[in-house]
Amino acid sequence: MVTKNIMIVGVGGQGTLLTSRILGGITLQAGFDVKLSEVHGMAQRGGSVVTFVRYGEKVAEPIVEEGQADVLIAFERLEALRYAHFLKKDGVLIVNDQRIDPITVVTGAAEYPANIIEGLEKKYKVLKIDAISEARKLGNTKVFNIIVLGLAAKHMDFTLEDWYNVIEKTVPPKTIQINKEAFTVGYEL
Repeated sequence: MVTKNIMIVGVGGQGTLLTSRILGGITLQAGFDVKLSEVHGMAQRGGSVVTFVRYGEKVAEPIVEEGQADVLIAFERLEALRYAHFLKKDGVLIVNDQRIDPITVVTGAAEYPANIIEGLEKKYKVLKIDAISEARKLGNTKVFNIIVLGLAAKHMDFTLEDWYNVIEKTVPPKTIQINKEAFTVGYEL
Protein backbone atom coordinates (compact mmCIF):
# COMPACT_ATOMS: atom_id res chain seq x y z
CA MET A 1 0.00 0.00 0.00
CA VAL A 2 1.18 3.49 -0.85
CA THR A 3 1.57 5.76 2.18
CA LYS A 4 -1.55 7.85 2.88
CA ASN A 5 -1.09 11.41 4.07
CA ILE A 6 -3.73 13.15 6.15
CA MET A 7 -3.57 16.64 7.61
CA ILE A 8 -5.84 18.06 10.26
CA VAL A 9 -5.82 21.82 10.71
CA GLY A 10 -7.76 24.02 13.05
CA VAL A 11 -7.65 26.50 15.87
CA GLY A 12 -6.68 25.68 19.45
CA GLY A 13 -9.58 24.11 21.32
CA GLN A 14 -11.31 22.62 18.26
CA GLY A 15 -10.37 19.01 18.96
CA THR A 16 -7.57 18.67 16.42
CA LEU A 17 -5.45 16.51 18.73
CA LEU A 18 -8.29 14.16 19.71
CA THR A 19 -9.11 13.74 16.02
CA SER A 20 -5.50 12.85 15.23
CA ARG A 21 -5.44 10.32 18.09
CA ILE A 22 -8.55 8.63 16.63
CA LEU A 23 -6.92 8.55 13.18
CA GLY A 24 -3.69 7.18 14.63
CA GLY A 25 -5.68 4.55 16.52
CA ILE A 26 -7.62 3.31 13.51
CA THR A 27 -4.52 3.03 11.35
CA LEU A 28 -2.63 1.12 14.07
CA GLN A 29 -5.64 -1.16 14.61
CA ALA A 30 -5.56 -1.95 10.87
CA GLY A 31 -1.91 -2.99 11.17
CA PHE A 32 -0.28 -0.05 9.39
CA ASP A 33 2.92 1.71 10.31
CA VAL A 34 1.80 5.13 11.55
CA LYS A 35 3.58 8.41 12.19
CA LEU A 36 1.88 11.36 13.89
CA SER A 37 3.24 14.84 14.20
CA GLU A 38 1.54 17.70 15.99
CA VAL A 39 2.50 21.31 15.40
CA HIS A 40 1.05 23.61 18.01
CA GLY A 41 0.93 27.32 17.39
CA MET A 42 -0.73 29.28 20.15
CA ALA A 43 -3.12 26.38 20.65
CA GLN A 44 -4.26 27.57 24.06
CA ARG A 45 -5.08 31.01 22.70
CA GLY A 46 -6.94 30.17 19.52
CA GLY A 47 -3.83 29.88 17.37
CA SER A 48 -3.27 27.49 14.48
CA VAL A 49 -2.89 23.77 15.22
CA VAL A 50 -1.68 21.34 12.55
CA THR A 51 -1.49 17.57 12.83
CA PHE A 52 -0.01 15.18 10.28
CA VAL A 53 -1.06 11.53 10.18
CA ARG A 54 0.85 9.28 7.77
CA TYR A 55 0.19 5.56 7.44
CA GLY A 56 1.20 2.71 5.16
CA GLU A 57 3.42 -0.39 5.01
CA LYS A 58 6.47 1.54 6.26
CA VAL A 59 6.44 5.25 7.04
CA ALA A 60 9.76 7.02 7.60
CA GLU A 61 8.79 10.65 8.16
CA PRO A 62 5.89 12.09 10.18
CA ILE A 63 5.68 15.33 8.21
CA VAL A 64 3.48 15.72 5.11
CA GLU A 65 5.19 17.78 2.41
CA GLU A 66 3.41 20.47 0.38
CA GLY A 67 1.36 18.94 -2.44
CA GLN A 68 1.28 15.48 -0.79
CA ALA A 69 -1.85 15.34 1.41
CA ASP A 70 -4.51 12.86 0.28
CA VAL A 71 -7.03 14.33 2.72
CA LEU A 72 -6.95 17.74 4.41
CA ILE A 73 -9.43 18.12 7.25
CA ALA A 74 -9.98 21.78 8.18
CA PHE A 75 -12.04 22.71 11.23
CA GLU A 76 -12.17 26.38 10.20
CA ARG A 77 -12.31 28.24 6.84
CA LEU A 78 -9.19 30.38 7.17
CA GLU A 79 -7.16 27.35 8.27
CA ALA A 80 -8.37 25.55 5.11
CA LEU A 81 -7.11 28.46 3.01
CA ARG A 82 -3.83 28.63 4.92
CA TYR A 83 -2.97 24.94 4.34
CA ALA A 84 -4.74 24.03 1.05
CA HIS A 85 -1.41 24.01 -0.84
CA PHE A 86 -0.54 20.79 1.03
CA LEU A 87 -3.19 18.88 -0.96
CA LYS A 88 -2.33 16.53 -3.81
CA LYS A 89 -3.90 17.28 -7.18
CA ASP A 90 -6.52 14.56 -6.59
CA GLY A 91 -6.73 15.14 -2.83
CA VAL A 92 -9.90 16.09 -1.00
CA LEU A 93 -10.38 19.08 1.30
CA ILE A 94 -13.01 18.70 4.00
CA VAL A 95 -13.93 22.10 5.45
CA ASN A 96 -16.04 22.90 8.45
CA ASP A 97 -17.79 26.12 7.40
CA GLN A 98 -16.92 28.06 10.52
CA ARG A 99 -15.27 31.43 11.02
CA ILE A 100 -13.00 32.05 13.99
CA ASP A 101 -11.28 35.43 13.82
CA PRO A 102 -7.54 35.29 14.51
CA ILE A 103 -6.09 37.93 16.84
CA THR A 104 -4.95 40.06 13.88
CA VAL A 105 -8.59 40.37 12.74
CA VAL A 106 -9.85 40.93 16.30
CA THR A 107 -7.39 43.80 16.80
CA GLY A 108 -8.13 45.33 13.39
CA ALA A 109 -4.64 44.68 12.00
CA ALA A 110 -6.04 42.43 9.25
CA GLU A 111 -9.32 41.59 7.54
CA TYR A 112 -10.86 38.13 7.44
CA PRO A 113 -10.88 37.08 3.76
CA ALA A 114 -14.25 36.87 2.01
CA ASN A 115 -15.48 33.88 -0.02
CA ILE A 116 -12.77 31.50 1.18
CA ILE A 117 -14.64 28.28 0.40
CA GLU A 118 -15.79 29.49 -3.02
CA GLY A 119 -12.18 30.32 -3.89
CA LEU A 120 -10.96 26.93 -2.71
CA GLU A 121 -13.65 25.16 -4.75
CA LYS A 122 -12.17 26.65 -7.93
CA LYS A 123 -8.83 24.87 -7.30
CA TYR A 124 -9.59 21.82 -5.17
CA LYS A 125 -12.13 19.06 -4.56
CA VAL A 126 -13.91 20.57 -1.54
CA LEU A 127 -16.53 19.02 0.72
CA LYS A 128 -17.96 21.62 3.06
CA ILE A 129 -20.02 20.98 6.14
CA ASP A 130 -21.61 23.15 8.81
CA ALA A 131 -20.61 20.74 11.57
CA ILE A 132 -21.46 23.17 14.37
CA SER A 133 -25.13 23.21 13.26
CA GLU A 134 -25.14 19.43 12.97
CA ALA A 135 -23.59 19.10 16.44
CA ARG A 136 -26.16 21.53 17.86
CA LYS A 137 -28.89 19.14 16.63
CA LEU A 138 -27.23 16.43 18.74
CA GLY A 139 -27.22 18.78 21.74
CA ASN A 140 -23.43 19.14 22.06
CA THR A 141 -21.38 21.49 19.86
CA LYS A 142 -18.12 20.03 21.24
CA VAL A 143 -18.53 16.95 18.97
CA PHE A 144 -18.43 18.96 15.73
CA ASN A 145 -14.88 17.70 15.05
CA ILE A 146 -16.08 14.08 15.12
CA ILE A 147 -18.83 14.98 12.62
CA VAL A 148 -16.14 16.40 10.30
CA LEU A 149 -14.05 13.24 10.82
CA GLY A 150 -17.09 11.13 9.90
CA LEU A 151 -17.34 12.95 6.56
CA ALA A 152 -13.58 12.55 5.99
CA ALA A 153 -13.76 8.82 6.86
CA LYS A 154 -15.53 8.11 3.58
CA HIS A 155 -12.22 8.96 1.88
CA MET A 156 -10.24 6.43 3.89
CA ASP A 157 -10.05 2.65 3.86
CA PHE A 158 -11.74 1.61 7.13
CA THR A 159 -15.15 0.19 8.00
CA LEU A 160 -17.74 1.97 10.10
CA GLU A 161 -17.30 -0.72 12.79
CA ASP A 162 -13.52 -0.07 12.85
CA TRP A 163 -14.18 3.65 13.43
CA TYR A 164 -16.69 2.95 16.22
CA ASN A 165 -14.23 0.58 17.88
CA VAL A 166 -11.45 3.19 17.93
CA ILE A 167 -13.80 5.99 19.07
CA GLU A 168 -14.84 3.77 22.00
CA LYS A 169 -11.17 3.27 22.97
CA THR A 170 -10.16 6.93 22.49
CA VAL A 171 -12.82 9.29 23.83
CA PRO A 172 -13.76 9.61 27.54
CA PRO A 173 -16.20 6.80 28.52
CA LYS A 174 -19.12 9.12 29.27
CA THR A 175 -18.87 10.66 25.77
CA ILE A 176 -18.71 7.42 23.73
CA GLN A 177 -22.37 7.44 22.67
CA ILE A 178 -22.52 11.12 21.60
CA ASN A 179 -19.21 10.77 19.71
CA LYS A 180 -20.45 7.68 17.85
CA GLU A 181 -23.67 9.53 16.98
CA ALA A 182 -21.64 12.53 15.78
CA PHE A 183 -19.40 10.31 13.64
CA THR A 184 -22.47 8.68 12.08
CA VAL A 185 -23.96 12.09 11.19
CA GLY A 186 -20.81 13.04 9.24
CA TYR A 187 -20.41 9.59 7.71
CA GLU A 188 -23.96 9.58 6.37
CA LEU A 189 -23.84 13.06 4.83
